[in-house]
Amino acid sequence: MPLLLTGRNFRRDLERERALALYAPLEGGTETRLLRRLRAAGYHTELSSVRGLGDPEAFLLGLHGIRPPHLGHQRVGREAALGEVQLVMPLLGPALAGTSPVLIWLLEGQVLSDAERLSLLAICKRVPRLHIVLEMGGARSLRWTPLAAVPAG
Repeated sequence: MPLLLTGRNFRRDLERERALALYAPLEGGTETRLLRRLRAAGYHTELSSVRGLGDPEAFLLGLHGIRPPHLGHQRVGREAALGEVQLVMPLLGPALAGTSPVLIWLLEGQVLSDAERLSLLAICKRVPRLHIVLEMGGARSLRWTPLAAVPAG
């Protein structure tokens, strides 16, 4: 298990490709080891789920609005048809203000559409210090591939 002890190959591939699709054993543990190795190498890491992500570019890089869910018992006639709009800071705003490389680790990536995955790749190309790991589901052993090489559909 030298891979799990050092994570050197994973980090090398992440720095070369900038966006990786990860398939990890369902019992867990391996992805946490990789995260610790990347933090020790100087990466600023953020962990999030892609469920409810919406527009990846707005969620990660831009100031965006959210509305609370309408539960049926409240007045909806406030500032918008579905409730008050609350502005939320971008997830990566403070992280990109520094100088260290930034890694966003996204869980449940198998629910993303092809267009959303392409949007994540475009963000990686535009922001030079940003790296993305997208967990795409389970596997018998830990493996990863460039996100650009993940088949459509």
